[in-house]
Amino acid sequence: MNRRSMLGFPLVATLLVVMAGCNRTPPPAAAAPVAAPPSVSDQWKTFVDRFIEESFVANPFFAVESGRHDFDGRAPDWSAAGIAKEVARLKAARDEAQKFASDMLTPEQRFERDNLVSGVISRQLFWLDTAQAPFKNPTWYIDRLDPDAYLSREYAPLEKRIVAYTGYAKAIPQIAADIRANLKTPLPKSFVERAIAGFGGFASFYRSDVTKVFASVQDPELQKQLAEANEAAAKAMDGLKEWLTSERKNATNDYALGEALFSQMVKETEGVDIPLKDLQAAGRADLERNLASLKEACAQYLPKGTIVACIAKMENHKPKDGTVATATAQLDDLRKFIADKHIVTIPTDQQAKVKEAPPYNAANFAYINIPGPYESKNVAWTYFVAPPDPSWSAKERAEYIPGVANLLYTSVHEVWPGHFLQFQHAVRNPSKVAGLWVGYAYAEGWAHYSEEMMWESGLGSGDQEQHIGQLANALLRNVRYLSAIGLHTQGMTVAQSEKMFRESAFADVGTARQQAARGTYDPAYLNYTLGKLMIRKLRADWMAAHPADASIPADSPQRWQAFHDKFLSYGGPPIPLVRREMMKDALGGEGTLF
Repeated sequence: MNRRSMLGFPLVATLLVVMAGCNRTPPPAAAAPVAAPPSVSDQWKTFVDRFIEESFVANPFFAVESGRHDFDGRAPDWSAAGIAKEVARLKAARDEAQKFASDMLTPEQRFERDNLVSGVISRQLFWLDTAQAPFKNPTWYIDRLDPDAYLSREYAPLEKRIVAYTGYAKAIPQIAADIRANLKTPLPKSFVERAIAGFGGFASFYRSDVTKVFASVQDPELQKQLAEANEAAAKAMDGLKEWLTSERKNATNDYALGEALFSQMVKETEGVDIPLKDLQAAGRADLERNLASLKEACAQYLPKGTIVACIAKMENHKPKDGTVATATAQLDDLRKFIADKHIVTIPTDQQAKVKEAPPYNAANFAYINIPGPYESKNVAWTYFVAPPDPSWSAKERAEYIPGVANLLYTSVHEVWPGHFLQFQHAVRNPSKVAGLWVGYAYAEGWAHYSEEMMWESGLGSGDQEQHIGQLANALLRNVRYLSAIGLHTQGMTVAQSEKMFRESAFADVGTARQQAARGTYDPAYLNYTLGKLMIRKLRADWMAAHPADASIPADSPQRWQAFHDKFLSYGGPPIPLVRREMMKDALGGEGTLF
């Protein structure tokens, strides 16, 4: 190429510039850079955030329990149309979640997706759509109506919480109308009695307890609004109670899910796909194991006595300072034991308060109210213990109060290292899905597993009274497991279940009556033992694949700490999903659940 050619391009360029300067038409603007589409990983994050927000909009009570107080005072739509809308939302969300390809998500997101589909959506759809719980089981509502977050959690001044509670109370008349419209009668006898006690308990609680909580609020207008809304709410609950009382004459014994639906429940709510006969065999084997341990413990505790006398001796050692005061003292000792023995990591300095359970939620002896992952970390957690039913005889009421050893393992279950510790881990999980939705078998399985694990770790230093207290709790859960299967798949009657609680769990009359009835309306209460069995098997398999540090003595409870911390790191998914994840690198793979 010659020099002229080299000079030609600059010359032409210059002329074009000059010509352009003479032309008043501006040059076209440069195109804005096209933003790269969000990655599949980012799309998943957006989807999860949207699912959570839509869940809160559909279920404001759940949002408040989770600590989202921008939903204070709002209520869900529990009309038939509202429930149908929620079913459609969940099905659409499930379809959308399943479209996210595994190879485009991080490992954590893949696990979160599987948990969301199988541990959250599948479980909710089973109860809402397949089992039709809102139309067949009044307990579905009783479990969701609890206003305790406004009353016991000091997340805001009373002047703010009174407004929030008043909003809740204003919604109750419409909710009561929806409940009455939805429930298909005739209902089973045990459902009717639970509903009468539950809804009637709400009415009593609104009138007798709520006003005391807000008594110090000085604003007369707020007090006026509270009084009006609260009385309307109480009357609405009275109306439900009266209607259900009139339904006693029509009540049936038709409570059983049936074998197919019961098996579907276990599969779709807990991811356990095992033949019913194998489920039942595992429960019977655990019952026999615990009965053998009880026989051995009683031989030392009451050498010449019967098993019944042995249990009675343990139960007759009543809390001299009352159940609430004794449980409070037990919590300090339990926390120290866990810390000293390095059994599991305690993530915070939080403590649980102990209080007497309100009348609307006294159908079981103990439970804990747990703030969700959005709640202020300064909010106290409350461990509730229920007094006996006032309608029982004096003898039955006295027997219902547990012995000190029995109460100790209830405190283990509810607080240290049971639900309280487990949810401390869950609410701090990086995945909000893991922190918000903790499965029945995971939560109750861990709490029940903790009872035996604490005895094995040396709690009580071999005191056989304490061992009998632990075994009494285990046998109660064993009979729940077998009653659930019997009541719902094998024609067991409530009276037969009650007899099994008396004879195989050595329960007092009131507890046996209560627990047999519960099995009809809470068929999933087999999850205590089901979860425990899966956790014990997973511990054995995981420990075999991950031997403890050789510097830790073989008989030290610390050898289990790594397993406990690992297990609790998942939040609360179906245990088979956790097993798949924890055993994926182990020789032999996942293995069996039991």
